[in-house]
Amino acid sequence: MKAVNNNGIITTYPDVPVKFKSSTGYHLNARSMTADELRNAGLFDVIIDENYDSRIHDLGEIYWDTAATVFRKDTIDKTWSQTLAELKEQKITNYKHITGSELAKTDWYIIRQTDNGETVPTEIVEARQLLRNQTTQVENEVNALTTKKQVILYDYPNYES
Repeated sequence: MKAVNNNGIITTYPDVPVKFKSSTGYHLNARSMTADELRNAGLFDVIIDENYDSRIHDLGEIYWDTAATVFRKDTIDKTWSQTLAELKEQKITNYKHITGSELAKTDWYIIRQTDNGETVPTEIVEARQLLRNQTTQVENEVNALTTKKQVILYDYPNYES
């Protein structure tokens, strides 16, 4: 990310823009400028803390870091209006929906068995049980978490399809 300060107004760009205006004037075809030319024109890097995680952080206002000659955006810890219990319930419910979708892929075996007694293949029965066991494990793991941040950062296990 890049930024320029034009008379107190900081403009950010995802990358070197085609053109930009700075306090030194208009700069056309900026992508062909060298790094030194860009800095001399006032276009500098924007540094974001390497620990930034959008799940648990917001970004603060952009500011000029004189010592490093770069713009910076610091991370700010997010706050959540939900209680810890509500976040846990939401995380578990979401996983149960995912599990339900995975189970739905093989529901037709169970329906066929119910309708006409046809045997469900053992690997299907075992895979469905594994999904249910995994859901119980996720529920236990989520319920053992003690902070909102831990719940937000909890990653579900991957399904093996």
